[in-house]
Amino acid sequence: MSNPLLKNDVFRISARGYEVMTLSGTINKSIILWIFLVASAFYSWTNPNIIMPLLFPILIGAFGLAIISVFKKTLTPYLSLLYAICEGLILGVISLYFDRSCPGVVVNSVLLTICVLFCMLASYKAGILKATPRFKKIVMISTLTILFVYIIDLILNVFKFGNFPYIHNASSLGVIINFVIIVVASLSIIVDFDLIENAVSHGSPKYMEWYCAFSLMVTLVWLYLEVLRLLSKLRD
Repeated sequence: MSNPLLKNDVFRISARGYEVMTLSGTINKSIILWIFLVASAFYSWTNPNIIMPLLFPILIGAFGLAIISVFKKTLTPYLSLLYAICEGLILGVISLYFDRSCPGVVVNSVLLTICVLFCMLASYKAGILKATPRFKKIVMISTLTILFVYIIDLILNVFKFGNFPYIHNASSLGVIINFVIIVVASLSIIVDFDLIENAVSHGSPKYMEWYCAFSLMVTLVWLYLEVLRLLSKLRD
């Protein structure tokens, strides 16, 4: 698997005593979360002076909500909405920063992210891309490697040692690395679709609709940010 929030053992939870989840229910929950995220992102975009001083606490809060959701999945119907709001506030400020330096890049990034989502969905439904055990293993290892690099880069930044080489610059190698990360994020969507479908077929509890919607949102936000970075590099 790719998304650490969507583990196979997540769906081994017995649905006994619960109403079971459905695919349509998961889609509806995803729509609700995205409405909250987009609304909060719009507020952050139009009120950056209010959000900027609170950005770090909001970031810590979003991280805390994600961790709690992973270990206490029954709370996801409530925490996922708060997470979507926090994530939206963060994305609004980040998107505004990129748009000021590269006008129009945000709109293009949103459109490309949506295109990738539907292309991945079409490929999955047509059987072109299948989440085989080998496929999942490759995507998982790639995702963990990228996560490790991100953590090292963050540590280097915190202690003023600079940045991880080539991640942030607009060199040819920097663009290639960014593109590879986008490919991994895109393939992660296939794995997410497969796991959600398996959860539905196994009759997982109803609250897992929120958890699956929340997990898929994490993947798509990651994809959007990487597309945003790539387009800004290409502009440079």
